[in-house]
Amino acid sequence: MSNHLVAKKSVRMMCTLLVGAVWSGVALAADPALVVIASDTELKWGGCPAFMPKGCELAVLHGDPAKENTDVFLKIPGKSTVPMHIHTSAERMMLTAGELHLTYEGQPMSVLKAGSYAYGPAKRPHKAVCVSAKPCILFIAFEQPVDAIAVDAK
Repeated sequence: MSNHLVAKKSVRMMCTLLVGAVWSGVALAADPALVVIASDTELKWGGCPAFMPKGCELAVLHGDPAKENTDVFLKIPGKSTVPMHIHTSAERMMLTAGELHLTYEGQPMSVLKAGSYAYGPAKRPHKAVCVSAKPCILFIAFEQPVDAIAVDAK
C-alpha cells in the first residue's frame, strides 16, 4: 500500500474518531442518567389539582411540567377515588405500589397491580380507584405539558 493511501486512511480514521468524540461530548453534555425510588426521602412531593382526592401528591422526576416529556410519580391515598378527568397529553403509566382500578370511558375497568403498565390516549376521560389500604403510586410519562382537567362523568 502506498504512503499516500496510508495517509488518506489515517486522515479518514482521525476524522471518524473526531466526529465520534464530538458526538460523545454532545451525549455527555445532555441530561445525566437518573435513578429514583418512590420511597426516596429526597423527593419533593407537591399537591394535586383541587378535584383530586385529599392527600394526593405529585413528584416531578424529570423534565419541566410546563414543557414536553415530563416524568412524574403520582401518589393516590389508599381507599380513595380519582374522579373522571382528562389530560391533553397521552400518558404512559406503570403502577409501582398498591392496587388501582382504572376505567377509561367506553372501556371495561382494568385492575392494575404493582408492575402493571397502562397507556392512556390524550383527552380520553378516565377515573381510578386506589383499592389498597396503602397509597397507590404511579409512574407517569407525559408527552405534552402535565395537566389534569376534571370532566363530568357520563
